[in-house]
Amino acid sequence: MILSDQSPVRGLMQHWPLTVTRIIDHAVREHGSRAVATRPVEGDVRRTSYARIGALARRIAERLVAADIRPGDRVGTLASNTDIHIALWYGIMGAGAVCHTINPRLFDEQIAYIANHAEDRILFIDTSFIPLVARLRPQLQSVEAVVVIDAEASENGFIALDDWLMGTDTKFGWVEVGEEAAAGLCYTSGTTGHPKGVLYSHRSTVLHAMMANFGDCFGLKASDVVLPVVPMYHANAWGLTFAAPMAGASLVMPGPHLDAPSLYRLMRDEGVTFSAGVPTVWLGLLNYMEAKGLSLPDLKRVAVGGSAVPRVMIEKFERDHGIRLLHLWGMTELSPLGTASAPRTEETGLADADTIRLKLKQGRVPFGVEMRIVDDAGAEMPRNGTASGNLVVRGPAVARAYFRREDERPLDGGGWFPTGDVATIDEAGFMQITDRAKDVIKSGGEWISSIDIENIAVGHPDVAEAAVIGVPHPKWDERPLLAIVPRNDKAPTADDMTRWLTGKIARWWMPDEVIVLERLPHTATGKLNKVALRAIIRDLRDSAETHQERKEP
Repeated sequence: MILSDQSPVRGLMQHWPLTVTRIIDHAVREHGSRAVATRPVEGDVRRTSYARIGALARRIAERLVAADIRPGDRVGTLASNTDIHIALWYGIMGAGAVCHTINPRLFDEQIAYIANHAEDRILFIDTSFIPLVARLRPQLQSVEAVVVIDAEASENGFIALDDWLMGTDTKFGWVEVGEEAAAGLCYTSGTTGHPKGVLYSHRSTVLHAMMANFGDCFGLKASDVVLPVVPMYHANAWGLTFAAPMAGASLVMPGPHLDAPSLYRLMRDEGVTFSAGVPTVWLGLLNYMEAKGLSLPDLKRVAVGGSAVPRVMIEKFERDHGIRLLHLWGMTELSPLGTASAPRTEETGLADADTIRLKLKQGRVPFGVEMRIVDDAGAEMPRNGTASGNLVVRGPAVARAYFRREDERPLDGGGWFPTGDVATIDEAGFMQITDRAKDVIKSGGEWISSIDIENIAVGHPDVAEAAVIGVPHPKWDERPLLAIVPRNDKAPTADDMTRWLTGKIARWWMPDEVIVLERLPHTATGKLNKVALRAIIRDLRDSAETHQERKEP
């Protein structure tokens, strides 16, 4: 095979590096007046434009260079979804530096660890995170300055953004870096071990934004009004703060106000047409709208990912509100988009029940992602919708190693990244996650999908949230345990749940035990934390056994 750089004839196209700054330059030049609205930490909604965001980004880049921030240096942000945070992203990357988004929901020791591991030199924060950063400041070994985005004046050793930007203007030219240069850094929020850094390049970021804008993915247009509920520190807000300005769509940034009433008012008032977030957010919004008899007539499409989508959510969005739900799957390591569950021509005429069954799958890959399932020996398994195997992926926006852990080499010999998910892929290319590899329940030598049981259980009218884990069993190795959170002070019993699940799952999948909890544990990105749930169940059982021992004579 002849490699491209050895070809006897080379193309005669212009060299146009795929750098992130080209996105904001395009938005300023072609869509400069498009509105960007923000609900800040405090105060009323404020409005700006892509032109003003681009100008602010250039001032930020100029000041970073003046502070001796060099290409490849890491600059951290600890902030919610705002217009200024967007300007920071483009300004940091426009200075040739790496924008490191930090998840404030992590534990203190994890935040300190990743800031030190990344060697962040400057840290930009919202005022709401001043107490957190003040508490951690002595542990942040590499941080030279802390800049507060929305403070009126510098104090407590932290610098207000306006003071920090003093003397800069909007004519600064971007620092030139190659398209393969690092642009962004995001750490995974794993439930065990230290978080791992995923280092995105300019090229991968631009290509991912283009993939996200395909018609079967986000499909954004200049006429759209986009609200990213998913935080900017969660895998780059799923690429929306790159994809929206690339398409010229307006942005609505919710700040820290992600409760259902706040989201509803912002979506209604700003005429949001597209939004994206995790299932728990949308379940909360649906329940709020249902209780108040409300609707969102401008909202046309909602992208949902982060965990499997319950059937009841699809039915309520599409049947009750006429809003198309787009089921996504991805990972931080994929930038993060991996699949989208959009029908092809062949599926558009399906009956409603069949359409919903299809949308419960995580979907098909866009161009730029290759996907397959393999057995434990690495052999590819058939695409027949029934064979279940380990899901592996590769592509230009898929990580090949973790930051400062390059020697660990997670890829196999063919360049495939192991996702840790177990899945099926059908003949049409629709992938369905059946479980995380570490969460699959093996009972009597047969596999049970915890995700399938969870999705059906949460469809019960009195269940707000559900999780299934495997617990040890002397005969069957493991048996499923169902943990539920009641809705509206209801108290479904084990018998209620058994009746609800009967006929919807195989009899031998039926949970042996149902436990009612006030809340389920989640990771810092809103996913169910089954490691923590197993610990809670162990503690409950240990406590019950101790109590029983004390009662015995």
